Amino acid sequence: MGGEPSPPQPRQTFDEELLLWLGDEPPAVRAADADRIRDIAEELARGFDALSGIGPAVTIFGSARTPADHPHYALVRQVAARLGASGYAVITGGGGGLMEAANRGARDAGALSVGCNIELPHEQQLNRYVDVGLRFRHFFARKVMFVRYASAFLIAPGGFGTLDELFEALTLVQTETIHSFPLILLGDGEWEGLLRWLRARALADGRIEQRDLDRMHLVSGAQEACEIVDRAHERQRALGARAHRRGEA
Repeated sequence: MGGEPSPPQPRQTFDEELLLWLGDEPPAVRAADADRIRDIAEELARGFDALSGIGPAVTIFGSARTPADHPHYALVRQVAARLGASGYAVITGGGGGLMEAANRGARDAGALSVGCNIELPHEQQLNRYVDVGLRFRHFFARKVMFVRYASAFLIAPGGFGTLDELFEALTLVQTETIHSFPLILLGDGEWEGLLRWLRARALADGRIEQRDLDRMHLVSGAQEACEIVDRAHERQRALGARAHRRGEA
């Protein structure tokens, strides 16, 4: 019997194909993975080339689904503008919602506005407030750009992607892969439940230490966020100078 046609399936992204379980595919299919190395290297090189000269920056994360009339949008735009006025470029995922708010705030202040977009099954477009726009096929290559060129992460209210970036950065700091890198949690009433759970469960059971929680800074406005970023940037400059002197010794 006839029926409604099946909806078109979203096209497969590079990351989706890369992480797909191969099952009983023949060896030739598995061997083709080596060819991906070239694509990944090109993607990283393109990002390095585009961002190597941007100067100090802050990466801002937040929900792509937040509408422009939401208080969080106005707050993120204000904070990004303040950071931009203080001399920081602003890096986001380049999409809508709070990413757009951050790029828009940077544009308000005349600061460089960077968007690192990602290929998704349902297309995500760069917002119109991006000055330097990059499009990535691999999540992990994009994540490198978020960390490498930033003095801090500012985490606005968001969903799984935002939480993923928060906890990945916490892991990098905890393992001393990155140093003097503050994680700024923005928004009154947004994060207290998560922090209570971490204290009551992970900390109380010895799975993390108090200093791991101390890496997160809960703020409600632009002034406090900027002060934290400024202090971290000065520490990072000092660490960089010491590393440079050791390299010359």
